[in-house]
Amino acid sequence: MSSQVNAAFDKERQHGLLVGYLPLGFPTVDASVDAAVALVENGVDVLEMGLPYSDPVMDGLVIQRATNTALEAGFRLSQTFDAVAAIRARVDAPVLVMTYFNPILQYGVEAFARDLAASGGAGLITPDLIPDEANEWLTAAQAHDLDRVFLAAPSSSEERLASATTNSRGFVYAVSTMGITGARNDVDTAARGVVSRLRDSGATNIGVGLGISTPAQVAEVLEYADAAIVGSALVSALAEGGAGAAGALAKELSAGKH
Repeated sequence: MSSQVNAAFDKERQHGLLVGYLPLGFPTVDASVDAAVALVENGVDVLEMGLPYSDPVMDGLVIQRATNTALEAGFRLSQTFDAVAAIRARVDAPVLVMTYFNPILQYGVEAFARDLAASGGAGLITPDLIPDEANEWLTAAQAHDLDRVFLAAPSSSEERLASATTNSRGFVYAVSTMGITGARNDVDTAARGVVSRLRDSGATNIGVGLGISTPAQVAEVLEYADAAIVGSALVSALAEGGAGAAGALAKELSAGKH
């Protein structure tokens, strides 16, 4: 069994990884593919492509607006696989799909895992799914050799952190603040605490997200974590200036890796 994401971490162990988030279908499906490719061509190591959802309770306004635009333009769940395949045809970076779990249940967990694997996707990040309730997904992911990324928060118990560490493959996603996503001036110091506790639980690949928007913050996070995850800042750049602007910001952010 081979993990695309583990391979990316192993390759960049010395510098750390930059993970970039964009919503699928924003502003159009083709444009989201072009923007994803631009991120990778400018230093993003792993892509996190968000599945538009009608009730994005954990997303900040920037991402909510973008996903609403995609849904209003008629984005359908089945387009996920063509988009992932189109990205993978142009760049070699792993593509993780970030999604609330309800759309996966509606599509069928086994069917989604099968179709994601067939498209070249690396796996799923599931922010509202805890490992204790993820048996069907874990079984399907194992069967189709997909990575599964669970979240860990400052409020997580030691048992929950241990469960996230044991059941994740690829990395554990440490959220640095409680609340919704969005760029902040200071990455919450609580992130250091979560990462330290995850290390104690045996986690080797840890990414930190929620609030990272500058090269200095990327560098700061990579002092203690293995990946810096940037979302809202890249989505804002895409909204304001298209794929070129998103790529330019990715290039800027990737300077924080060295």
